[in-house]
Amino acid sequence: MQKIIILIHCEDQKGIIAAVTDFIVRVEGNIIYIDQHVDVEQNVFFMRLECELTNKNSNLEAIKKVFEISLATDFKMSWEIHTKEQKPKMALFVSKYDHCLFDILGRYSAGEFNMEIPLIVSNHEDLRSVAERFEIPFYCIPFTKENKEEGEKQQIEILQKFEIDFIVLARYMQIITPSLISLYENKIINIHHSFLPAFPGAKPYHSAFKRGVKIIGATSHYVTNELDEGPIIEQDITRVSHVNSIDDFIMKGRDLERIVLARAIKLHAERKTMVYNNKTVVFS
Repeated sequence: MQKIIILIHCEDQKGIIAAVTDFIVRVEGNIIYIDQHVDVEQNVFFMRLECELTNKNSNLEAIKKVFEISLATDFKMSWEIHTKEQKPKMALFVSKYDHCLFDILGRYSAGEFNMEIPLIVSNHEDLRSVAERFEIPFYCIPFTKENKEEGEKQQIEILQKFEIDFIVLARYMQIITPSLISLYENKIINIHHSFLPAFPGAKPYHSAFKRGVKIIGATSHYVTNELDEGPIIEQDITRVSHVNSIDDFIMKGRDLERIVLARAIKLHAERKTMVYNNKTVVFS
């Protein structure tokens, strides 16, 4: 039985839920999940719905056309419809740190993510052996100030060749170019510690240790042209104290990065996030 996911946002107005549920009945669907949220300040309505199509001859493209004509146009909706079985394709970008990479590939191998990983892209050769261990193609594309334009061109070509749907920066230590961001708007996921903006620089854990912080954390967000200021998908924290060393801080931080990034990937791959005005609505 085919399952579909419908994502909607539009101006809040009367009759949206009734119209959507009536549409599901008309296409011979059975709702198995529905959730909605209204941003009162912005007067914006959000909905995520999953349903089973009981007619095995249902045509997804035909359903999309009917939805657009009978609902989306009248309510001026921004909307997406996907089959639940359709696995999005994710590209992994890495540099030299391997903790997030190993975690993602381990979870992927264990079947925790409903997606495909067709390739890994890096600006260094250091992690090629990891990709080979998991039998995933590895592409080393040098990326520096001197060859940024050529590097960007190669990245875009390889992503389009593999028909990539979204990108995850698993501790990729380069700034993503505006051209790539525009091609994958709200589809590039990053992870970093949550000390920003208080402790910027190359050694944030050392700075935080010196200040005697009591909480450390990690943040996963969508990438925008404003560095580390994109819509937040997932965050988590852990407590530290005077008994912890700098190495303890770093270890706890890396553990959080693994967990938070994995949650963000899962939410995006299952199409449970919606972005609006640099914020996210994250459905359960």
